Amino acid sequence: MKNRTIGDVTVSAIGLGGMPMSIEGRPDEERSVATIHAALEAGVTLIDTADAYHMTADDDGHNELLIAKALKSYGGDTSGVLVATKGGHLRPGDGSWTLNGHPDYLKEAAKASASRLGVDSIGLYQLHRPDPAVPYEESVGALRDLLDEGVIRMAGISNADVNQIRQANEILDGRLVSVQNQFSPKFRSSQGELELCDELGLAFLPWSPLGGITGASDLGGKGDTFARIAGVHGVSPQVLCLAWELALAPVVVPIPGASRPASIRDSATAADLELTADEVAELSGL
Repeated sequence: MKNRTIGDVTVSAIGLGGMPMSIEGRPDEERSVATIHAALEAGVTLIDTADAYHMTADDDGHNELLIAKALKSYGGDTSGVLVATKGGHLRPGDGSWTLNGHPDYLKEAAKASASRLGVDSIGLYQLHRPDPAVPYEESVGALRDLLDEGVIRMAGISNADVNQIRQANEILDGRLVSVQNQFSPKFRSSQGELELCDELGLAFLPWSPLGGITGASDLGGKGDTFARIAGVHGVSPQVLCLAWELALAPVVVPIPGASRPASIRDSATAADLELTADEVAELSGL
């Protein structure tokens, strides 16, 4: 597995998104643990989660607990695995998503996440989504305080625009390390944020990097091109998507979600797929 960098930590070029293993339609725990173990076996050393990745009101933090259990039961060395979690987005249990960006809440949420993950300090903690009811500087200020207190080692933000990235980095005294936004062949509205991250040396973590695709025909209406180039390389369209994203900038670290071992094994191979400049340009121009 080729590597990339988040802050001062080296991680695999492809990460694992944990959400599908804990929300509606989630598999049983045995398959989820097998999926996480398959990711580790494939060389994945970045696992992304959130306290809001759960299904009912009484299983808050389900995904964090699941990841902690899977890491503990894995037979190999997990000391190099970076677990990134998020706070500020909530699921009250009725299927909806709500927000709470209040600093006091975020500080308590981070400590609760650390407890569920079984760590003294969270490797990477991210503000899940801006809360319009709370000034952004106050929410990010909570991350600054958590850094200063040692509750978290690194701080990131998610679902942020260009101005918020610059603002967060200033509030954090230059200690912002990552931005996690939606980005895929279907959803390219964060192209400007990706380019700013490349300029500032911040890791850009595309969430839903496959855009929820199930096949080549779903790739933003441009499936024929993706299918053709994927066929040239003998890979799935999903692997081609991830390889294209990796080729856009050295700061990009896609975090495809998975709930089956075969899915993450396939995704992990994208780190070794080298695309030509012409292929990248063609896919980028779609």
